[in-house]
Amino acid sequence: MTRILVVDDDPQILRALRINLRARQYEVDVAADGASALKAAAAHSPDLVVLDLGLPDLDGTDVIRGLRGWSTVPIIVLSGRAEGTDKVAALDAGADDYVTKPFGLDELLARIRAVTRRIHPSDAAPGPVTVGQYTIDLAGHTITPEQRLTPTEWQLLDRLLRNPGKLITQRSLLHDVWGPQYGTETNYLRQYMARLRRKLEDDPTRPRHLITEPGMGYRFQP
Repeated sequence: MTRILVVDDDPQILRALRINLRARQYEVDVAADGASALKAAAAHSPDLVVLDLGLPDLDGTDVIRGLRGWSTVPIIVLSGRAEGTDKVAALDAGADDYVTKPFGLDELLARIRAVTRRIHPSDAAPGPVTVGQYTIDLAGHTITPEQRLTPTEWQLLDRLLRNPGKLITQRSLLHDVWGPQYGTETNYLRQYMARLRRKLEDDPTRPRHLITEPGMGYRFQP
């Protein structure tokens, strides 16, 4: 059973999430402040943390940094802060995803399912991945029906397809594909993502699989 730690100072949200998550066979712990969250994480080793940023004692980004000091547990931020700077700060601190309040329960549950599928990732390339009409073999670097990609396009696509449903930040993609000296060259990403969409999406102007999260990064949606 997947164990989820929910951290929020709103008792109604804690109660609602505890009831709904338990109804879906998750084991749930709750904490109402940052210090309690860090203690609960150390004591119970959750598989996933759902974390509010506006806590009464610690800022949520400090809790993320505290967790990242010793744990790789996936973290989904659930916050009323909708500013891009807050989202980027949380993701750069080590969060895996960001959901803005008010939130739809179905969306949050979908994000949780996507993250929990990655709790025990394999270093090996995944099996064939479907993107629209194409079947992509990352290990063999083949696409059926045939579609040619440049080496850089392959690297970018590989990074996204190995992490289905996960938001990959712009900085992370730039670092992994182009190198640390390209950390701010977001125009590279826009150009290459546009090229990948033209090659793989049925309608590049309305992508269904290679999704942009404005100001944050990109996500592969199976």
